[in-house]
Amino acid sequence: MVTSNLKEILERFARGEISLEGAARQVNLLSYREVGKMAKLDPSRVDRIGIPEAILAEGKSSSDLVEIALSFLEASKSVLITRVSSEQLAALRELPLPEGADLRWEERAKAAVIARDASPNFSGGKVGILSAGTADIPVAEEARVTAEFLGCETVSEYDVGVAGIHRLFPSLERMMDADALVVAAGREGTLPAVVAGLMEAPVVGLPVSTGYGAGGRGEAALLSMLQSCSVMVVVNIDAGFVAGAFAAKIANRAAKRRNM
Repeated sequence: MVTSNLKEILERFARGEISLEGAARQVNLLSYREVGKMAKLDPSRVDRIGIPEAILAEGKSSSDLVEIALSFLEASKSVLITRVSSEQLAALRELPLPEGADLRWEERAKAAVIARDASPNFSGGKVGILSAGTADIPVAEEARVTAEFLGCETVSEYDVGVAGIHRLFPSLERMMDADALVVAAGREGTLPAVVAGLMEAPVVGLPVSTGYGAGGRGEAALLSMLQSCSVMVVVNIDAGFVAGAFAAKIANRAAKRRNM
């Protein structure tokens, strides 16, 4: 079995469990892993930057997605697949999974997680997830699933937008100990700036392609967040994975420092 951890390869070689040639072959695979002529997987990304590569299902045929997922599982204990269609999900559910592996489907996020070990490996980091409206939940859920995939505890509060701002404050009380916050909003995208002006934890603004008319499809939300005088970072429209991964990276580093 290929491992994505260089230290583990060296330890196995030192114990005599694999030959020099076998160790060299596995080290070479750490750079990338080819899947036919269609993909070059990066299983060692998590070792370099603390965030694993995810598989974007959108734009892939079901057969290609299955082949990529199986190859990824040979090199890693788990894989996150985002933006999965119903047809692709049906194909994934027919996968001949490795022994001990399970597929978990996250309906609202349209994401699938395949893992060899179902036991969560929490880092100690905590990420809060907020959405301005109910229509923003699917993108917020992608951020939540991503943060949990990266080992964080999450707490979510949805439909707390500024049109009824009194709904927001009880939700923020539940997130006072969060290491980072993801705030998803469509239409005019005001909520992230408000939260960033109230909370100490870093805020990741996540514009969502809800809304219509001038500035619709998330454009007004993105520009509003970029123009905000509140201190926060902003990801691209509907980029739930990026928002969740960035917040998790902050939270995991905070947890690591607490445990030093």
